[in-house]
Order: sequence, then structure tokens, then C-alpha cells
Amino acid sequence: MLKAVILIGGPQKGTRFRPLSLEVPKPLFPIAGIPMIQHHIEACLKVEGLKEILLVGFYQNTDALSRFIRKMQSELSAKVRYLQEYTPLGTAGGLYHFRDQILSGSPDAVFVLNADVCCDFPLAEMLAFHKSHNEGKGCTVLGTRASRKQAVNYGCIVENEETGEVMHYVEKPESFVSDIINCGTYVVSSDVFTHIGQVFSRNYEQSWDDQGLGIDSQGSRDVIRLEQDVLVPLAGTGKLFVYKTERFWSQVKNAGSAIYASRLFLEKFQRDSPELLTASSSGSDQPCIVGNVRIHSSANVDSTAKIGPNVYIGPGVVVGAGARVMESIILDRAELGAHCCILHSIVGWNGTVGAWARVEGTPNDPNPNDPFARLQVQSIFGSDGRLNPSITILGQSVRVPAEVVVRNCIVLPFKELNCSYNNEIIL
Repeated sequence: MLKAVILIGGPQKGTRFRPLSLEVPKPLFPIAGIPMIQHHIEACLKVEGLKEILLVGFYQNTDALSRFIRKMQSELSAKVRYLQEYTPLGTAGGLYHFRDQILSGSPDAVFVLNADVCCDFPLAEMLAFHKSHNEGKGCTVLGTRASRKQAVNYGCIVENEETGEVMHYVEKPESFVSDIINCGTYVVSSDVFTHIGQVFSRNYEQSWDDQGLGIDSQGSRDVIRLEQDVLVPLAGTGKLFVYKTERFWSQVKNAGSAIYASRLFLEKFQRDSPELLTASSSGSDQPCIVGNVRIHSSANVDSTAKIGPNVYIGPGVVVGAGARVMESIILDRAELGAHCCILHSIVGWNGTVGAWARVEGTPNDPNPNDPFARLQVQSIFGSDGRLNPSITILGQSVRVPAEVVVRNCIVLPFKELNCSYNNEIIL
């Protein structure tokens, strides 16, 4: 019997995803038309013998989250539950806090997945690798390669190339250690929870002074980091292994990375589930479709519009005559006027873009000439204090009037623009 835990974090961890996370929890934001963590759930359900999926985080159990869980239970026949932390407990603190529920039924292994990654999860292959190493005990981490320059931005793994054992692990080192990086996906056995318990006990003892007086808060005592507190000491003990994948993988840290993640999943749909994509048609009553595009059945797209590549258009969206949309996400009930142009942008729920307006962003894609290059998640502001060029994001119900240009901007919800903007955050 197997289980899976998806670490979904909480509102304090979604600040880089604003203004989109102001309207919907980051794990439920649609990537290629599917809520982010639904990709994880569908991957888990493909593993034979997996009986339960637990979502662990410190989001309030909102209507949106409850509706999503009910949808997964009804549409996918998945046994999904949400376990809410009383305070942010770190990437391993939640596992330990809910250890009784996770380990109930004595699962042979537990998958642990971070919610903010997009990946063609090789879970069955990981499990087979885990069972064949160290008698299925300890932990197996999913790894992939990154460029030498970018590897220092991730957890770096030094492995025994013959056995796959992790000999050394460093989280975001100051200098180059290895080009194998941690993908934030794990297979763990029950003995790992014993190690996490030892970390908890050590934290508890260190939080009291010689007079027996507490010198640390209860919350910080319970915070346990999977990477620094668990993987680092397990490295070199024969209990930590790495399974390397060549499938696609990327982080979804900020709103700009959502478009790149959408592209990766649309490409996956093209390979594995082409019926999910909107097919191009030579008919005069159908819009021109270029590349991988997914248009919701309830959207109304004019036949003279040109859509794609890498575009998702959500429910109830209206796209006017002659509009051009490329490398973008158009969310529910947005209206795009005639002959407007949307490039490298996200148009929020109920947004309006007027006729002949132009909404454009600057992509930050990996170097196409480097097979190991990863998406560089840059800060909002550069070292000179100026806004770094990035994709344009229009929050919920933003109105862009006709014949206006919005380039490299972040616009908070419910704003009505009255002129053109360039490289600005519009509050």
C-alpha cells in the first residue's frame, strides 16, 4: 500500500505569485487549464497501489480548496484529504506533525511532492528504484541536471555514480558543488519519520536554557526543514539515494514562471493526450490555431483571431475579431477586444482589454542552446532598484482601454487604466 503527500505551503509562501494569488490559492492556479496540484494528483493516481493523497499546508480550508477536493474525489475517484497545520511547520515539520495519519495502514512507501514544481513525474520508476536500493528503506530524491551557473540556486547532490547513493547534499551552496539538483519530489519509507522525530527532539531540547526556561517559541521548535534537517545528515549514511530524470522539470515560484510551466504541460498534452488541445482547422468559421493551444469549450473566439503557440483560454472568455494571442494565459470571463494583441502575458479573471490595445511582456525562458539550462526565477527589482522586465500580469477585473500599450507591468486587481504604461507596478 502506498500514500502520497503534497506540500502546498500557505499564503505567506505565495507572495511572489501575487497579484494572482490574491484571488485563488497558488496551488489551485490553472496551469494549462488544470489546477497546479491536480497535475500532481493525476501523476500519483497512475501509480499502482496508491490509496490516499494528503494535502499538507497552512491555508485556511476555504470554499475554493474544499470544492477542489470534492471535485478530485468525484471526477478522479481519488481519496484526497487536506491536513491543515496550526502554524507554518517547514517542509518536514508537517510530515512529522501528521505522522500518525500519514503512516496509518502501514504504507510501504510515501511519495512527498512539493506543490510548486511542474514535472512529468516519473513516480513509478522512482518507486522501483527505491525498492531496489537499501531494501526499500530511507529516502529517494528525484534529481535532474542544471547548468553549472544555475545549480547553486538549488539543492545540490553529489552521488556515487555506480550506486546512486547520495554522498553529500548542500542546499543552495555559495559555490559550485554538483550539477545534479533536487527536484522537490521524494519517496520515503517509515524509518525516515524516525529520523525526523530525532530532529524534533533535538530542536525541543535546544529551545530550553539551563534553568529549564523556554528560550524559543513553540512554533519555531516545531519547524523542520526536509532539505537541511533531514537530507543533509542522511547523505553518506547509505539511506539516501537519487533517481535522475531527463523528463521536463521546472519550478513555479512566481507568476511569470506560470507561462513557462503552461508551455511544458501543453507540450506534454500534445504527446500524451492530444484530445485536450484545440485542434487547428481549415474551416472559415474557426480561429487560426498555431502550435499547442487549449481553449475552453465555453469560450467564444472569433474566427478571424489568431491564437498560439502556448496559449490557454479559460471558461467564458470572449476574443474579438482579428485579435492576436501568443504565449499567454487568459483567465475566466476575460474579454479581448477586436484587433488587440496579447503577448507573454496573463490576463486575470473578468479582465477587459480594449480594441487595438497591446499587452506585452518580456519572457525569461531558459537558454535554448543549453540542454541543462533552467528557468531563472529573478527578483521583481534589479540591483539598480528598477523593475526587471518580465511578463505582464493583469490582476482580476483590470480594464485596459482601447489603443493603450501596457508593457512589462504588474497591475493589481480592479484597476482601470487610462493611459499607456511601461515597466511599472500599478497599485
